[in-house]
Amino acid sequence: MRITVLTLFPGMVEPFFSSSIMKRAVEKGIIEYSIVDIRDFAEGVHRKADDIPYGGGAGMVMMAAPVAAAIKAAGAEGRRIVFPTPSGRILTQRYAEELSREDELCFICGHYEGLDQRIIDEYVTDEISIGDYVLSSGESAAVVIIDALYRLVDGVIAEESLEDESFSSGLLEYPQYTRPERYCMKSVPSVLLSGHHRHITEWRCMKRLEKTMLNRPDLLSDASLSIEERRTLLKILNNDKGTCQRWTLSEL
Repeated sequence: MRITVLTLFPGMVEPFFSSSIMKRAVEKGIIEYSIVDIRDFAEGVHRKADDIPYGGGAGMVMMAAPVAAAIKAAGAEGRRIVFPTPSGRILTQRYAEELSREDELCFICGHYEGLDQRIIDEYVTDEISIGDYVLSSGESAAVVIIDALYRLVDGVIAEESLEDESFSSGLLEYPQYTRPERYCMKSVPSVLLSGHHRHITEWRCMKRLEKTMLNRPDLLSDASLSIEERRTLLKILNNDKGTCQRWTLSEL
């Protein structure tokens, strides 16, 4: 996969591509990337890339011409172009999986009060929101989106490491523990030390369901639960009458 990032602040993005798992993916040739400074395509002595909004209002808006020139110089014209914005479609695991199957992606990082709408109309294929809140820069949001999708590209992370992650089957991930066995007066659950694989699997299933029910009950309606998972969920609900009142057998 090739990832291109168009930004006014390359220094905010570069460290991500040269660290941790992404660094290894780049070194293996699985991920290629380029960071394009939009200001290089701005005109004038001061390389001005923003201006006041038509119609009035606070703040500045990124100008269309420098961004369009950067898109063309990067060879991204006609390709899938992502613009992170609070007014976009919410990023989900399924959406990240869809994006991870692309050979090339280009990201436009907005700044100030946003991006001239004509660029969005002409070039952008995906307006994506990472949540119902506002950031001071599109660089942060772009890195979040890239982080969510690149790790799903074949060869970046072992497939078995992805199977039980949160949202992988519509549920949140179970709790994880490592050494030491006892820390801060708390011990690792004994079942994880038993070596009994079936009991460990059952415990993890129960914990995934409990955590999802507690933190994201909305996910349960759409989760693809096995017969055993449904039985486990019913046992949990029977022990929590308050929660049980919000669910019916048909929903399970």
